[in-house]
Amino acid sequence: MLNYEYPPLGGGASPITGALAQQLAAAGHQVDVVTMSFRGLPRYESQGCLRVFRVPSWRRSQVSCSTPEMLTYLLPALWRSLRLHKETRYDLIHAHFIIPTSPVGAALRTLHRLPLVVTIHGSDVPGYNPDRFRLGHRLLRPAWRWLARQADALISPSAYLRDLLQTHIQIPVTLIPYGFDSAPPPLVERRRRILAASRLFPRKGIQYLLEALEGIDLEGWEVVIAGDGPSRGELEEQARRLGLPVRFAGFVKGQSLIDLYAGSEIFVFPSLRDNFPVVLLEAMSAGCAVIASNVTGIPEVVGEAGVLVPPANAAALREALLALMRDPVARRRYGEAAQAHIRRFSWPLILAQHESLYRHVLSRPSSSSGARRS
Repeated sequence: MLNYEYPPLGGGASPITGALAQQLAAAGHQVDVVTMSFRGLPRYESQGCLRVFRVPSWRRSQVSCSTPEMLTYLLPALWRSLRLHKETRYDLIHAHFIIPTSPVGAALRTLHRLPLVVTIHGSDVPGYNPDRFRLGHRLLRPAWRWLARQADALISPSAYLRDLLQTHIQIPVTLIPYGFDSAPPPLVERRRRILAASRLFPRKGIQYLLEALEGIDLEGWEVVIAGDGPSRGELEEQARRLGLPVRFAGFVKGQSLIDLYAGSEIFVFPSLRDNFPVVLLEAMSAGCAVIASNVTGIPEVVGEAGVLVPPANAAALREALLALMRDPVARRRYGEAAQAHIRRFSWPLILAQHESLYRHVLSRPSSSSGARRS
């Protein structure tokens, strides 16, 4: 399994990669993950059927990674993967992201006839994140199309992202949502708190949440924004300018983040574009009443178990906030609906879909790669 980001590094695709690797290992598959190193993290970890190998890179931030930093992953990852294959004789490669990760998978596929499965996650698809990667996608378009065609199977977690990819290249894409299993609810008292959790850059729309909060009587309510990123300073200045009592909690993870969800009444996700946001699954699992944007893959996650509003529309967001703040019965009803809704993403179901796709790819005559392990 290849991904330049793996827990505790990175955002949404990172914990999904980690969870899938753990689920496969728990089911008895031998899984080796080749990912980026980072200061303070061990170069090698092993637990049962799962091994994690971290290769040298120039990554500077735990939260985000620039394109040049991503590219430093490729050659060390290929070298490590080639050495590991000599020892292990893999059946299959599963790479996450067409760019930057799948070039390593494509090289292994060419050199050793290993079947290649690639999951797309958003930023690797042209048009999904133009504020950061438009120029890169334009320059790499021929390579991107070639790499997409190298995969024996492509996975998309949302119909939105599948359809976006197919506007650029007409190839089959298998729809498998992200998996998620709810943790036991922590013993945290729920309070009148409005929570947002996100990387802090413009596409996530936190600036519209702050704008929507202007003029709302927040007496008795707490507002917390968890996350970090390049826009944090601007957002903190915006909150000061608007006179909002907002607490910026910084990068929060693990039990602290779970407790934040469980102790919040309302969770707001005002993103302008998102594929299959894990933070929404986490907030819904905790029983938060969710307000989110009605664009891209977000409605596929929320369904009818939350309030959907137009993106970049502070007025509509303010109206939704006021309605939930005034109605504790509605908050409780949405929270219960959210917890019921996310059961369709349970890991046993999602793992079975991955295993079925792996078997299908391995059954093709062109997928023969010598000795195989069960």
